[in-house]
Amino acid sequence: MKQWHIFLAFFRVGILGYGGGPSSIPLVHKEVVERYKWMDSDEFGDILALGNALPGPINTKMAGYIGYRVGGYLGMICAVAATIVPTIILMVILLTSLNAFKDKPWVQGAVKGVVPVVAVMLGTLTWDFVKKSKKSNLGWKWTILLVIVSLIILQGFGLHPAILIFALLLGALLKGGSGKAAKKKEKESA
Repeated sequence: MKQWHIFLAFFRVGILGYGGGPSSIPLVHKEVVERYKWMDSDEFGDILALGNALPGPINTKMAGYIGYRVGGYLGMICAVAATIVPTIILMVILLTSLNAFKDKPWVQGAVKGVVPVVAVMLGTLTWDFVKKSKKSNLGWKWTILLVIVSLIILQGFGLHPAILIFALLLGALLKGGSGKAAKKKEKESA
């Protein structure tokens, strides 16, 4: 039954995630965190950050990792297959059909209408992560500072997001390592 749930969760994402990986992220969050409760939002955020730092399509990377984590190798295969099969089927059908209608105003309007919807979905997910930062070790001030500095670095200097994510992960690992070393030193002196 678990494999079926994995397949169903990622099939829904694959069939409804029109617009590529970024539009699918909130859908994956809805399935994995809210519907099936396979992980919490913090774990999902970590997986999202790691997936963004690696090359390739974000949706299939997340599906593979989450599928493996929930259902082992078979879960990974189910999740990745469920993610890519709808895209393959829809591409063959829709591209064949829409090619005949590509110049029609209703097709162009539908394509343009997707962009704001995806922006709102991503904004909602981002706001959820920002709200949760109040409860984290960082707190509001550091979160807002990190958001502003990241935005300046990404937009002002044109740095690739993966480099920034890698730097933040490295900083978190180094800080976590120094915290453990300090605790170990305290124990030894006591």
